[in-house]
Amino acid sequence: MTATPTEIVAPPPRRKMNILFGLTLIGLLIFLWIVLGLVTPSFWTPLNISNLLRQGAMTAILALGQTFVIITAGIDLSVGAIVGFCTVIIAWLLQAGVPVWGAIVLTLAIGVAIGAFHGFGIVHMGLPPFIITLATLTSLRGIGLLITNGSTINITNENFSNFARADLLSIPSLFWMVILVAVPSFIFLHLSRWGRYLFAVGSNAEAARLSGVNVKGMIYLAYILSASFAAFVGVLLASRIAIGNATQADGWELQAIASSVIGGTSLFGAVGSVHGPLIGAFILATINNGANLLNVNSFWQRIITGLLIIVIVFFDQLRRRKSN
Repeated sequence: MTATPTEIVAPPPRRKMNILFGLTLIGLLIFLWIVLGLVTPSFWTPLNISNLLRQGAMTAILALGQTFVIITAGIDLSVGAIVGFCTVIIAWLLQAGVPVWGAIVLTLAIGVAIGAFHGFGIVHMGLPPFIITLATLTSLRGIGLLITNGSTINITNENFSNFARADLLSIPSLFWMVILVAVPSFIFLHLSRWGRYLFAVGSNAEAARLSGVNVKGMIYLAYILSASFAAFVGVLLASRIAIGNATQADGWELQAIASSVIGGTSLFGAVGSVHGPLIGAFILATINNGANLLNVNSFWQRIITGLLIIVIVFFDQLRRRKSN
């Protein structure tokens, strides 16, 4: 008898290991803060902490969207380009006189459309996720540059541009946006059947299909969530820098993937959480922030990020071999 989708249960999460790993990440983050506080007196200044939370917040939201895709054993290389493209779109809409709420809704709708396009390319055209999202990365950069003629679009709406610079209860508003996104994401991924379906697809897509899971629909959903989160980050970035520029967020896709992987998400699929990528994003933001304060060449920051990915994926492979 074929099981119904409601009977599907993903491989049981190792809760004790997840808790221990999460505590380890938090311990590492606190350790980095203590070390940087000792080696540079400017680390604990209110201005620097606010900048750290603001930058880490946007990377965290991107990493969370990326995590949904990676859990299905996919990848989304276009998130950085989506961010830059969406800064152009919302700046253009605001310049055209569209109300702020309307510009935000339309920009997020474009994110949904891009994610649906990725799902279509993977599910119906049979394209590898790497190829379709890489093509989107290149295309969106080009379209954004065409719209702006290689320049930028200034945002003169002060209500919009002041949001990302504002604080609520002495905490940057951008950090509150992480909480706004993280809470429903946690409910979706860890407390709903749809989250179990994502893990099932990443574990064994064919077995999930035979068990009644709409595998194609779940792939669509994962990529729509990833692109929508990237579009949301584009709105937040536009508010922070008050311009639309297609070249913004260059390389942020690597930051998002690295944050997700540092947070315990397996690039082989079926392993991931909400809290891990969020902590991973702030670990990465702390490393970058500390490097800037210590006047370390920015190129070294990219090298460190790449090495972190290699090391973590290597140990993930070892873990998988032992479990098999």
